[in-house]
Amino acid sequence: MSSLPDSPSKIVDVAIGYMAAKQLFAASEAGVFAALAEGPATAAEIAERAGIPANVARILADAMSSIDLLTRTNGVYANTPATARYLAGSAGDLDLRKFLAFLDAVSYGHWLGFINTVRTGKPGTLDMSGDRMDLFMGGVMTYNALHAKMLADNFDFSPYTKVLDYGGLSVSFLVEALTANSSLNGTFFSGGPLVEAARGVLAEAGLNDRVEIVEGDPLEGDVPTGFDLVFLEHVAHRYDDEQNRVIVKRAREAAVPGAKLLLLDFFLDNDDKQRSIDALHAGEYLTIDGTIVYPEDQVHGWLTEAGWTPVETLSLPGSPRVIVAEAR
Repeated sequence: MSSLPDSPSKIVDVAIGYMAAKQLFAASEAGVFAALAEGPATAAEIAERAGIPANVARILADAMSSIDLLTRTNGVYANTPATARYLAGSAGDLDLRKFLAFLDAVSYGHWLGFINTVRTGKPGTLDMSGDRMDLFMGGVMTYNALHAKMLADNFDFSPYTKVLDYGGLSVSFLVEALTANSSLNGTFFSGGPLVEAARGVLAEAGLNDRVEIVEGDPLEGDVPTGFDLVFLEHVAHRYDDEQNRVIVKRAREAAVPGAKLLLLDFFLDNDDKQRSIDALHAGEYLTIDGTIVYPEDQVHGWLTEAGWTPVETLSLPGSPRVIVAEAR
């Protein structure tokens, strides 16, 4: 019966989705996934390992298994490959727990007032007092690190020699690209605290000798030139239409003919079914700080006008899309 077109199941599933999200955040913070890194366990064993009440461990474990983030076999729970990799604190891999902490402590509160944003078109007040700035930046940069890894898994960096991250938000994209291609050298062109953050990440990755950091404004001043690959990662949503036209044009000035541009962001599309993660982030960006998820065809217009030819669009798992364009 639940598969019938007029079934209420989908409505109810979406309506109670916040319950799943909050239990995911709690399971992560309480250490359920980390506890299961020690091996499969019953609810009582999870409770003992994580130091939480047994009935709560059962609730969280059942909830996570119901949404396929844990498995449950004869009352014994285990991490899935994804939770083992990203939420259990496994050494040597990307830990998304800071991203979940940001969603819980910062983003979720804004969504409680989303109806006001809907009625006014204006975001809520972004409170950065106390430790909230650290939560915000930790979450955003962790999510960006995931995007950078997914890009490296889905784009071949081997043909390129010189890459520019223009106005970038996170140097993780250069780190992943240079790790994938030992002959590639890069320039990180950005400003403010992003530059200092980039220095620390590059030092930790041991890539200082292959990346030049240039502090500047993507809208004015000199532009580095001579690149056969250019990143515009998480730039578009931070600027208005006219500013993006300027940025895309200046990125073209930085590129040699035939160079590739990777314009990474969330986009609205014209398909019969919009990709969910992009549409949901349109609401997230609007309610958090009033930034914009643009329609893909509008972005194509900027590119064509500036001397780029859109070639393809890549959809990255759990991450934004990438419009790939070539310099005419």
